[in-house]
Amino acid sequence: MTVTVNVEKHPSKNFGELFWRPVALYPDKTVIQQGEVSLTYADLDARTQQVAAALARLGIGKDDKVMLLMTNDYRFVESLFGIIRIGAVAVPANIKLGNDALIYIAEHSDSRILVAHEELADRAQAIHDGVANVEHTLLVDGDMPGMLDYETLLAAELDSFTTAEVEDDDVAMMMYTSGSTGRPKGCLLSHASKWWTARSNTRAMMHVQSDRALIVGPLYHANALWGSLMPMLYVGGSAAILPGFAAVPVIEAIDRHKPTFMSGTPSMYSLMLAEREALRVNDVTSFEFLSCGSAPVPEELMQEINRVFGCEVVESYGLTEAGANVLTPRWGLKKLGSCGLPVMDVQIRIVDLEDDTRNCEPGEIGELWSKGPPNLIGYYKQPDVTAEKMTPDGYVKSGDLVYADEQGYIYFQGRVDDMINCGGENVYPKEVETIILAHPAVADVSVVSARHQVKGEAPVAWVVLHKGEDTDEMALKQFFFANGPAYAHPRRVFFLEEIPVSGTNKIDRKWLTEEAARRIPQGITGGMG
Repeated sequence: MTVTVNVEKHPSKNFGELFWRPVALYPDKTVIQQGEVSLTYADLDARTQQVAAALARLGIGKDDKVMLLMTNDYRFVESLFGIIRIGAVAVPANIKLGNDALIYIAEHSDSRILVAHEELADRAQAIHDGVANVEHTLLVDGDMPGMLDYETLLAAELDSFTTAEVEDDDVAMMMYTSGSTGRPKGCLLSHASKWWTARSNTRAMMHVQSDRALIVGPLYHANALWGSLMPMLYVGGSAAILPGFAAVPVIEAIDRHKPTFMSGTPSMYSLMLAEREALRVNDVTSFEFLSCGSAPVPEELMQEINRVFGCEVVESYGLTEAGANVLTPRWGLKKLGSCGLPVMDVQIRIVDLEDDTRNCEPGEIGELWSKGPPNLIGYYKQPDVTAEKMTPDGYVKSGDLVYADEQGYIYFQGRVDDMINCGGENVYPKEVETIILAHPAVADVSVVSARHQVKGEAPVAWVVLHKGEDTDEMALKQFFFANGPAYAHPRRVFFLEEIPVSGTNKIDRKWLTEEAARRIPQGITGGMG
């Protein structure tokens, strides 16, 4: 018997059908490996349908909101796409947030259903009891009074279900930003923008059906969700999902799963590189390439990643509101320290910090603005914030500092809010970190601002040393003076066992800044300025 499958184009605009082509072409291929659990494409598709049907039985339909409070788990994946298939809006939440922030997200998003993992039962209970608009809580791997058992709902006889018809600009997901400057903001992301993101990342990274991704970052964050999982599902690859990031277990998982690709943040790679014994006894050479992004990447770190893992490393840049809009493509010229070129169909402006009508010249640092298919529709129920962050002609203001060289390659320098005005001189944390990281004893570093009695503010450095290495504050200051501009030198150097990270595995600069203020309550005085 001959079976013909039409795979020329996806049959629906609904992003919940992202992996329809692999389901048609190789349904028996393993797509997700998580511990002892393996799912084929056919399994994932069937369970996604069951989630959608279960939600429909609970009265969920087009444009309703469903909040996900999930650890890294295959149930997160099937729930996400099941929600979207039914035409509802998936609201993945950062599980590292406190109860107050999670309750705010549940209320602000108007979520009618909460899907939560038993490991987060206390937070799920707080939302279940405290948010009137949450009608039902589906609990994964647990049993709590008043909550519905996830697997029992999925085990019900599958009703006749058809993927909801949507328009390109209908909302598929609402992802809340970290809210570092206030309450989290709900970014409205359309079906069309997510289709575009999956295709764009797949093409830029030259992913193929044989690729195997190791997912180590949280799936509620764009780096893991858009940078790893979605391209694998789109192209027909596979993914091994780890419950979270811890350096030694990740190194051991690389040896066990033999992945060809992984995406991570600079802090994640720094922690792995510090585990020299684990790297020695495990084979970490299966990668064809690695991606590093979500924060400035020091050049020394990029070189060390390449040396240890023996493969090319590409740097990327993106934001929740505008997707991965700058990538280092795997073909063509690569420049150390650059996060790459604007992706196809995306327009980038680098605007003067004092006059946003003027574009910066090559080499001049400014704020990145982005316009293109991956942009958000707006911020949910916050038209004033939408008007502030989006220009009338369609650009999203990133709040990130970058510069471009003569060939258009973009270099990420950090957040506008992280820039340090030291006595009138602009000091960018990345430039200070890059110099300090070149010291042979230094494994990791983060630079933040502290109050200075004369200059207003000045840089201070938080440093992690390689195991077995030793140095002190004065030696690192002298090293900086020999290799960098005097005005940018760290006025104080503090030592840590490891740099703290947030729930998205980015450096927790807020904690470091607050801790510096606690340690220097009167501000920096005298010395060398």
